[in-house]
Amino acid sequence: MKIVRTYSHLNGLEYLLVHKPKLWREVERVIASVNAQACRTKVSNEVRMKGQLKFSPIDMNKAFDQQLKAKGWLESRVTYWVTDDERLIRQTMTNAPSEQKREIEAAGKTAIMSYNQTDFVKDRVAIEVQFGKYAFVAYDLFVKHLAFYVRDEIDVGIEILPMKSLQQNMSSGPGYFEGELYNVIRNGRGVPAVPLVVIGVAP
Repeated sequence: MKIVRTYSHLNGLEYLLVHKPKLWREVERVIASVNAQACRTKVSNEVRMKGQLKFSPIDMNKAFDQQLKAKGWLESRVTYWVTDDERLIRQTMTNAPSEQKREIEAAGKTAIMSYNQTDFVKDRVAIEVQFGKYAFVAYDLFVKHLAFYVRDEIDVGIEILPMKSLQQNMSSGPGYFEGELYNVIRNGRGVPAVPLVVIGVAP
């Protein structure tokens, strides 16, 4: 696959080029190593495209998963506790998980365990490869990367998305680079408050 477009939000790409150039080159090599044509395995059942061979999001995700894990990119999970009280959430948000639970229960509230998980983290950089439904992209960009950044687990988040030209030839309706670029820009320069690199890929 190839990188067609990149968007640097809050200088995410500039940070990588200056502080982690080897890591950025590794991301470029991983993308280049994925054989998109080998992932054209899904026979469409849609009326207008019935019988056509489409790119499989599952197969493309597997290809990225294999390449990234082989280079030491590993899953990371951040656990935290929530409740229905806004004041308590603000008060406990920056505490260690065990302290969050204790303080919420000490206030007489129910502590509910929750977590954010990201598929690939290495050297304080997170990658999400998103060929799933478009709603998952918004969650990645506006919740997941931000959660890891706020907890000082990462410095930059990378989101890998199909270009529209690829998305049109996929077997489901994932988000695509051009649409998500619009969503990020529409929210203003400082939202989400985490440095990001949004990458649009195509065969």
